[in-house]
Amino acid sequence: MKNFMFISSLIGKLSPTDYVGFTFFVGCMAMMAASAFFFLSLSQFDKKWRTSVLVSGLITFIAAVHYFYMRDYWASFGESPTFFRYVDWVLTVPLMCVEFYLILKVAGAKTSLLWKMIIYSLVMLITGYFGEVVAPDSAAFWGAISGAAYFAIVYEIWLGEASKLAAAAGGEIQKSHKILCWFVLVGWAIYPLGYMMGTKGWYNGVIPSGNIDVVYNIADAINKIGFGLVIYNLAVKSQKE
Repeated sequence: MKNFMFISSLIGKLSPTDYVGFTFFVGCMAMMAASAFFFLSLSQFDKKWRTSVLVSGLITFIAAVHYFYMRDYWASFGESPTFFRYVDWVLTVPLMCVEFYLILKVAGAKTSLLWKMIIYSLVMLITGYFGEVVAPDSAAFWGAISGAAYFAIVYEIWLGEASKLAAAAGGEIQKSHKILCWFVLVGWAIYPLGYMMGTKGWYNGVIPSGNIDVVYNIADAINKIGFGLVIYNLAVKSQKE
């Protein structure tokens, strides 16, 4: 009991009217529930699809842990937990890119595609962090590099090698690949918009402080859990075939 009270005293308390903090809490619970679902379903898949579903579970599990810390940071300081968010992204976004490689292996995807996607995603995130936190006075410069890396990913999956491999695979793989492409094009688009609205000198006055975190939290849950569910659905249908 004493240990529980000690741990509770270290955790920031949320106000009942704190809707921003509430989205951090719900995001944490949603990610953890998704992780449990993906991990507990692993036994029904063969080795071919088990890795893809496992990666989906890792993505949401890593996010759940970071959302726990982000909720606490917000409750304690009332500030956007930018550092924790970027640590989360630098781990989970490359894993989401890995998913493209994993589902396209059946069509002959090579490790060069894997590393290309990982490098693009890391450049996008690291330069975004520099522009938002390290050198905000040069936000436009770093944002341009980050945006270029984002569009390189979009090009790769919509028109590049990944797109051609998906077309060659056909069937459920091509359908699932297209859905994941829409997640990247539409779902991920909120992040560069948030970058501009969260960096001083751009559009940070457009929305009240903290509201961008609500948008991020909702987008994260939709993108990461949705990504995993697409992979899970593909694995289930492929197993039946």
